[in-house]
Amino acid sequence: MNHPTNTEWSHPLAEGLPAGGADIERRSHAIIDEKLAGLDLPATILPVVRRVVHASADVSFAETLRINPEAIERGVRAIRDGRPIFCDVRMLQAGITRSECEVVCRIRDDEIIAAAKAAGCTRAAAAFELMGEQLNGSIVAVGNAPTAIWKLLELAETRNIRPAVVVGLPVGFVGAAESKQALAESDLCSITNVGPRGGSPVAAAAVNALAVLAKDTTLNKRTDE
Repeated sequence: MNHPTNTEWSHPLAEGLPAGGADIERRSHAIIDEKLAGLDLPATILPVVRRVVHASADVSFAETLRINPEAIERGVRAIRDGRPIFCDVRMLQAGITRSECEVVCRIRDDEIIAAAKAAGCTRAAAAFELMGEQLNGSIVAVGNAPTAIWKLLELAETRNIRPAVVVGLPVGFVGAAESKQALAESDLCSITNVGPRGGSPVAAAAVNALAVLAKDTTLNKRTDE
């Protein structure tokens, strides 16, 4: 079997475009840095913003993201402490590739399916309800289900469930924007955004950014002080 070795594409629309993965990534990050240059973003949140924009090709996230002042440090510490990462859907679970922590999604468990049917709610909400105290001190990531955020807010109020940080970035036209506004206005530490845009790739990108930061020895030293 012959493997392609070309470094340039022959199609006229691809003229000048890189063919190798490393070159593509470098070009992409250079373009992102250029687009973000005039926004005066705080250095502490820039790695999260850059990775979200890279995952979505949507620079508007640089203006719509809402990142709690403590979210980066708390997320980094949770990962360094080996805390699990809880997800609402399997797509998000699969996208979290930069952390060595356990990444948990129980949406397909028989117990969760039965509980959701009995309660008349989504499986994502039922999963968070049943996991309850396990969510304390961990990263909880939502990329699909606004109902999972509503459930987290309910658990915080009724059972004092406190994740280290909630990465709440569900996508959609029914409840996504409202749930994210409620999350941002709550006392839970969060990374979220304004409006209906979001999704599992975006939420995974934010968590992966925290995981990369957790490996930064300079940042690690600061969080230990």
